[in-house]
Amino acid sequence: MPVNRTHHCKGLQGLVSSQVQLCRSNLELMQTIIQAAREVRKTCQKTFGDMRWNCSSIENAPQYPPDLERGTREAAFVYALAAATISHTIARACTSGDLRFCSCGPVPGEVPQPGYRWGGCADNLHYGLIMGTKFADAPMKMKKSRSQANKLMHLHNSEVGRQALRDALELKCKCHGVSGSCSIRTCWKGLQDLKNIAMDLKTKYLSATKVVHRPMGTRKQLVPKDIDIRPVRENELVYLQSSPDFCSRNEKHGSFGTQGRQCNKTSSGSDSCDLMCCGRGYNPYTETLVEKCHCKYHWCCYVTCKRCERTVERYICK
Repeated sequence: MPVNRTHHCKGLQGLVSSQVQLCRSNLELMQTIIQAAREVRKTCQKTFGDMRWNCSSIENAPQYPPDLERGTREAAFVYALAAATISHTIARACTSGDLRFCSCGPVPGEVPQPGYRWGGCADNLHYGLIMGTKFADAPMKMKKSRSQANKLMHLHNSEVGRQALRDALELKCKCHGVSGSCSIRTCWKGLQDLKNIAMDLKTKYLSATKVVHRPMGTRKQLVPKDIDIRPVRENELVYLQSSPDFCSRNEKHGSFGTQGRQCNKTSSGSDSCDLMCCGRGYNPYTETLVEKCHCKYHWCCYVTCKRCERTVERYICK
């Protein structure tokens, strides 16, 4: 549904009052946020396609199912990815001219190296972070929503996602010169693709720290459960509850089970038939693929290919 009238904002599912207000005052921005929600689902499912938990329960972001409110490792990843994606999408929308109220990011203050010059259109990370944070963190800042421990966890992990986004800002350049000599490079600061940021967050997911909510000084804070008392690190994902094994279907816990999932017989990783199928075994089947083959280049200038069939063996979990 297009959001081009203020009354449309109230019809968007899963928004809290402050998000509805932000929508009404930034209708143009909401189209970008809706796009970001789709990106969260698509990127999460692609990033975890080789694991038992594969983000299947994320269908209506930013409205998350109950299993992602339980404070698990999976919830930590989803909140971090969502925060990064919203700011990433807004920053890129500024650059592409899709938003009227922002434009290219600022020119860096440092002096470029000889043969380099600042130019192009930098991703507007600053604006993306400001507006993305306002929207993504709004539910956690409501007084009457969820437990204090869950609020602190989600706020922390959202900031970890945004920090991963800051770390993904890199130098991008375009060459100029006679016959492609690249004697001058025009450079700008641009964000890496979202899939790279998601893989960085997946690494943090695999090494996430279990925490407890306990008094530290005059107030309660999240501290690592099984490690000597130390503050939670700013770049680590944290979770409060252990996850199920995701082998069997249990919608309450966000587990769709792995029955019928495709596995890799030759892999020794998380997508192996042994791990993916939880020891239940697997069934083989064959699939015929039609591919382009025997391609030839013709002067000038086109390519012709034949179509070849290839039979491959696949495996699905019992």
